[in-house]
Amino acid sequence: MKELSLNILDVAENSVKAGATLTQILLTEQDGKLKLEIVDDGCGMSEDIVRSVTDPFYTTRTTRKVGMGIPLLKLACEQTGGSLTISSVTQEENPVEHGTHVTATFDMNHIDFTPLGDVSASVLTLIQGHPDTDFLFRHQQGERIVELDTRQLREVLEDVPLNSYDVMEWIGGYLREQYETQPEDSGPNGED
Repeated sequence: MKELSLNILDVAENSVKAGATLTQILLTEQDGKLKLEIVDDGCGMSEDIVRSVTDPFYTTRTTRKVGMGIPLLKLACEQTGGSLTISSVTQEENPVEHGTHVTATFDMNHIDFTPLGDVSASVLTLIQGHPDTDFLFRHQQGERIVELDTRQLREVLEDVPLNSYDVMEWIGGYLREQYETQPEDSGPNGED
């Protein structure tokens, strides 16, 4: 994929399909490194499936015979010297604390680093396509933290659907505003 934001969209879609009621998308940029975590409370995967999901010829989908999301994410991080780990607990193993945790690390200064892309658009796409699922998005870039938690929006909006036009416009503006605002103690390029 040309942008990591598309990998994020793909993996988060898998979380929703696994029955997650909350999917967390956590990005941390520090010292030239990017850490991406996608954590869900879906049905989880068995150890055999966790071992298999990095194989592009393994998929649980019935609509096609290959699954490229996780293998492409693994390739993207490994080609920068980073790594991909997946841990998962099935609902059968633990009816309360189940789900999947994907962690990918990247060297952002490596020549083969795939650009992050428009991660806000991926978050908006997820919310619009799955208005009944909750998402926590947090992107920390040094001192700046961009954050959106749909659970907080639901408390304020009550019965207004998250994918209504006005709410989607507000969410998009809210995320853009956070990305455009620099921390008070940073210089013109976000550097101290």
